[in-house]
Amino acid sequence: MPAGNTLTNKTKKAVLLSAFLFPGAGHYFLKRYFTAMLLGIVAAGGLYFLIVETLARSRQIAEQILAGEIPYDLATITQLASMHSAGSDARLLNTATTAVAIAWLIGMVDSYRVGRQQDALDGAKLTRSGE
Repeated sequence: MPAGNTLTNKTKKAVLLSAFLFPGAGHYFLKRYFTAMLLGIVAAGGLYFLIVETLARSRQIAEQILAGEIPYDLATITQLASMHSAGSDARLLNTATTAVAIAWLIGMVDSYRVGRQQDALDGAKLTRSGE
């Protein structure tokens, strides 16, 4: 099978690292450090915001339970936890979620693209050295 039609281990590793570890991990593996840093910062920033907001909402619910404002009932707590924020908070949460998802998707697709480019260059070097 021609080398141009198959995925090398390098390309597979880069895509898998981006898909399952963290956005930018595949680029770091491919030595594209600036892109890795950019994707990692966007994803980490979005995840940080999501975690901070989730913890704040959890703390608020816990304080209401301790104050006796809401019953200690799993169904009620689940309902309160799943209620969506309103206004600018909801927009910020949606923006953060979208940023993380886009960074992850770009990380996977671009890792594949860059890996294929590097594979083509490596194949050309091997062909020239074999002549």
